[in-house]
Amino acid sequence: MKDGELDPMYVKKREQLKAVVSSLIRPKIVQGKSLNGKEFVSFLEQILEALNKGEIPSTGSLVEVFNKGILERCLNLYSVRMGNLGLPTSEEFLQQGHEGSKEAAMVAFDEQHFGHHHAKRSADKLVEAIEKVYKNYVMANEYQSSKLCEALYTRCEEKMDQLQVLRLPSMAKFNAGFLQCNQSFERECVGPSKSNYEKRMTKMLGKSKSLFIKEYNHRLFNWLVAFSLVMVVVGRFIIKFILIEIGAWILFIFLETYTRMFWSSESLYYNPIWHAIVGTWEAVVYSPILDLDRWAIPLVVIVTVLVLYWRCYGRRKLGSRWILPLYSNQKEQHRSE
Repeated sequence: MKDGELDPMYVKKREQLKAVVSSLIRPKIVQGKSLNGKEFVSFLEQILEALNKGEIPSTGSLVEVFNKGILERCLNLYSVRMGNLGLPTSEEFLQQGHEGSKEAAMVAFDEQHFGHHHAKRSADKLVEAIEKVYKNYVMANEYQSSKLCEALYTRCEEKMDQLQVLRLPSMAKFNAGFLQCNQSFERECVGPSKSNYEKRMTKMLGKSKSLFIKEYNHRLFNWLVAFSLVMVVVGRFIIKFILIEIGAWILFIFLETYTRMFWSSESLYYNPIWHAIVGTWEAVVYSPILDLDRWAIPLVVIVTVLVLYWRCYGRRKLGSRWILPLYSNQKEQHRSE
């Protein structure tokens, strides 16, 4: 409508309003250029788009910027406390450490954060970041636990293999090694992999013990037969001590003849006499003081040297005073006559 068609009073008031608005506002100048209405609308659209994209700081974004530094410090506090736990460790201890470290980090954040509404968003981000770090610690704990338990399992397996091939078979030494290996595994293997390796360990130790027991009696029997023959030779030709030879012959005859005539090879190992022989063997071969399997060769060398010395030098001096029954040399007796 044209001004002539309008109420004159309205037209007058409108012109007065224009004058008031013109006196209050100033033209918008951007980059040294005054904007008209169309350009100003376009400028406002650009501003709104930048605000929506977060390219222009707002009150909330400024709070988040301040809280971001606090969030990083709290997350670092959590990581430091978790790092002090030491891996590997049990799952329960790791969970307790996680809860305690998380609580400490959240308390530190609550004491330092800015704002209320936007701080809640930052707190949610902190919880999410903590859970991610915790998952990494869980995976690292599983890896370290598996690595440690595998090393202990391998060490015990090698120990059992060594005990299977003892030079002098000894059930006492095998049981001592078996117990030591089992106790060290139970004490040192920790973490989520322990249950799996415990099953493998029990199975491996059971097989090793069954195999050792199966071969133990047979190997011990062969050792005693060989020992009796050696002592026959020693008593007959080296020391020439008749009691040693007689005892060795009795042992050899008992093992090779009497056992085959009256007992089967299986029933021998359940006989009380065999148990007495085994007990004597175990007492001689292995004890907390002396491990004959380890010192057998040095002791044999020492005894051999002493016997040779006695044969070459000591017999002349001590021959007349030797009161035990010895083999006499008839040629020497004839010469003395």
